[in-house]
Amino acid sequence: MSSLTLERLLIISEEPVVELVEEVAPVEEAAPVEEAASVEEAAPVEEAAPVEEAAPVEEAVPVEDAAPVEEAVPVEEAAPVEEAAPVEEAAPVDEVAPVEEAAPVEEATPVEEAALVEEAAPVEEAAPVEEAAPVEEAAPEPVEDKDAIIFISPPGPAVVPEQVQYLLIGAGTASVSAMRAILKAEPDAEILMVGAEPHGPYMRPPLSKELWFNEDKAEASQMIFNDWSGNKRSLFYPDKLVDISELAPGVPALLKGVKVTKLDPTNQKVTLSTGEVVKYGKCLLAPGGEPKTLSSLKPTEKNACLSTKVHMFRNIAQYQQLSSELNDSAKVLVIGGGFVGSELAYAMTQTGAAVYQSFPEGGNMGRVLPKYLSNWTTKQLENAGVNIRPESKVVATECTDNGVQVQLSTGEELTVDHILVAVGLEPSTELGDSAGLEVHHEMGGYVVNAELEARSNLFVAGDAACFYDPVLGRRRVEHHDHAVVSGKLAGRNMAGAAQPYHHQSMFWSDLGPNVGYEAIGLVDSSLPTVGIWAHKDTVESDIRTDPGAHEKYEQGIVFYMDQNKVVGVLTWNIFGKIPIARQVIAAGEEHQDFGLLAKQFDIHTKH
Repeated sequence: MSSLTLERLLIISEEPVVELVEEVAPVEEAAPVEEAASVEEAAPVEEAAPVEEAAPVEEAVPVEDAAPVEEAVPVEEAAPVEEAAPVEEAAPVDEVAPVEEAAPVEEATPVEEAALVEEAAPVEEAAPVEEAAPVEEAAPEPVEDKDAIIFISPPGPAVVPEQVQYLLIGAGTASVSAMRAILKAEPDAEILMVGAEPHGPYMRPPLSKELWFNEDKAEASQMIFNDWSGNKRSLFYPDKLVDISELAPGVPALLKGVKVTKLDPTNQKVTLSTGEVVKYGKCLLAPGGEPKTLSSLKPTEKNACLSTKVHMFRNIAQYQQLSSELNDSAKVLVIGGGFVGSELAYAMTQTGAAVYQSFPEGGNMGRVLPKYLSNWTTKQLENAGVNIRPESKVVATECTDNGVQVQLSTGEELTVDHILVAVGLEPSTELGDSAGLEVHHEMGGYVVNAELEARSNLFVAGDAACFYDPVLGRRRVEHHDHAVVSGKLAGRNMAGAAQPYHHQSMFWSDLGPNVGYEAIGLVDSSLPTVGIWAHKDTVESDIRTDPGAHEKYEQGIVFYMDQNKVVGVLTWNIFGKIPIARQVIAAGEEHQDFGLLAKQFDIHTKH
């Protein structure tokens, strides 16, 4: 399918929409399904457990009553199932398991509702709305694409309504989750979703995982990937979103390629980049975020090539550009050693390219894993073909006839054809100034109350929400499962549920055949940890910083502690145990016998 066709496409599912499950298991990503996977952020598994800003599934792809699918969580990356085998960015299942990026099952492979597969009240009289630029004529041309049917939008100008009942700003996993929740509560609701990209909603986790593993390049070019169970999935959510000219009660519409430039919560209206003003009854802010970069990677007159050689990996266009240019003679540098950076480094080895990875930490996932486990993971990636440069930073770049010359802080120089940047996400809060919204000074994101409300009738979900966690305090989460779950709750509350946010979202990641994990809570390597491993009877802790080459960490569990209380849990090559981990964290009890605690996770059974 050509990129031109994608710009005008809407996905219409032939099957009924599955309800988002509150936790979607990464589909790595089959995303984990917690109770029912939502289809959307399935597995990370950084946005499958939750598709962001698609698990980590930082980045496979998050449902609520089904395995990590949060009411059919968007399949960001087929995510693992939380109470089922792994099904993001698959997605958490709230009532169905989501599939995010083939990710560990948080609760089920995230299928986010119909697989969120790393968003309308009487119109007030008002001055006529300016007509949008006419849409190119194109006869309706249905194209069969596995489980979904794509139609070219009908010709004619887009007529933006003066007022809508529900306005969803952002066309990602959180908005899809919210839309499903609203329609479940109010089947005849009038919903308008506004998105800046030329595509319909899709899962992000598979962009850094499953899509690169599909040997059928024709399928991959159409955004088709194989989830953790081997089933073919589309990156796009199957929800029916019509052209804005067909907006009607119970028939949500999508306005593509348009941004909201101003938000006025007092008068409940927004201004679009096309100039129109739209009033709303209830509004959801789910803008996601933008990838961070480094000053040394910004294009200049001297280094103009950086504009095409540096890739901020976040969307379909960036995936398409990179995949079209890579070959087995290419040299690629991945900057960043977290979820997305490590996933991309491994994924790049599947292209035949020479892959380098640079990061300031001592090992892969160094900010998440205890040192001994980070070191072991680094060795696995090196065995897979990644040339890792730990404890290094990029200090300078220069465009040459042979590519981009990169100077590292260690003094080493590398010449590469492409640079992939995965150094974090900056939540999109540019509407905060015009709206008078509070942005958290440390964590970033809009500060919301327990019901995810920033102002009256204005809610926030996904990467941009800084919310209060009753167990772990104020937080901001960038995983697929969180996008699924927070979007679902925001949608429910927009429809009048008035429920507090108390869900502990999960994330997952897959780094090759020997490394797959799911995690929940505060998973931070600066905390004391206790690890229990199936291959030995002793307890491992972060006191063991160098396990030695003979050690094997094939299957086990790591508890993250704060004053003898478990505040985070990471299951290593063990899937579907996140519900148990959530209960352990919520109990807030002090523990002394971790061997007994680990028995609840059945770590000695081969998964």
